[in-house]
Amino acid sequence: ESRSRLFGGNSNWRGPVWFPVNFLIIEALQRYHHFWGDDFKVEFPTGSGRLMNLEEVASRLSRRLISLFELSNGTRPVLGDRALYRHQGWLDKIPFHEYFHGDTGEGMGASHQTGWTALVAKLIFQDGEGR
Repeated sequence: ESRSRLFGGNSNWRGPVWFPVNFLIIEALQRYHHFWGDDFKVEFPTGSGRLMNLEEVASRLSRRLISLFELSNGTRPVLGDRALYRHQGWLDKIPFHEYFHGDTGEGMGASHQTGWTALVAKLIFQDGEGR
């Protein structure tokens, strides 16, 4: 969240993790993998020295997005540290935020973006097919 008025105050477009952009990147990587095949590899993550084909990279990115919503250690990254969600009754009421914090995965901006953030359902479906 911006605290500077330099660009007109808080601007949602400066959110670090945007679901539709990430989704389009994943789909593009899957299509490029279809064309280039398993032999074309890139380093992922950058600086790791590990080479993966584009399908593997797409799968890793998908898992990262899916993990924003998964229950782990009694909470979900999307919920952040909001006290309201610490009560068991609210834990499974998952909001679809506009964008997400790049380090914590906490949902940011509007919390009713079911149009594009619901793309996680397709990623979950694809992830299940891959297993």
